[in-house]
Amino acid sequence: QVQLVESGGGLVQAGDSLRLSCVASGRTLSTYAVGWFRQAPGKEREFVTAISRSGRSTYYADSVVGRFTISRDNPKNTVYLQMNRLKPEDTADYYCAASAVSSTTSYFVKADDYYSWGQGTQVTVSS
Repeated sequence: QVQLVESGGGLVQAGDSLRLSCVASGRTLSTYAVGWFRQAPGKEREFVTAISRSGRSTYYADSVVGRFTISRDNPKNTVYLQMNRLKPEDTADYYCAASAVSSTTSYFVKADDYYSWGQGTQVTVSS
C-alpha cells in the first residue's frame, strides 16, 4: 500500500489561496489515481477533485470548479491541490486518497473506490 501525507493547510482569509500537497511513499504514485476529499465539522466527507495517473484527466466538484486546480508531479511522488479565491465554506479537513489503476486516464469520485488515505490537513477560511 502507498502511504500518503498531506500538508499545506492553514488559517487564511476569504479570497486568499493555499496549495496543499500530498506526498506518497512506499509505492510509486504514477500507478495511482488520486483524489482529494474534505470533511467539514458536523458534515459528511465530500469529494473535491480527482486526477488520473497520467494527469491528463481531472474532475472537480461543482463547488470548486474554476477555483481549485489539481495537478501531479509523478517524479516527485506528489499531487497538489491549488485552492484560489477561498471561501468560508471551504473550511474543512482535506484528505488525499489513492487507488491503483491500470488505465492512465481513469479516476474515481467515490470515497469507497480509494484504498489509501492520508491523515488530513486542516484548512480554515475566515470571513
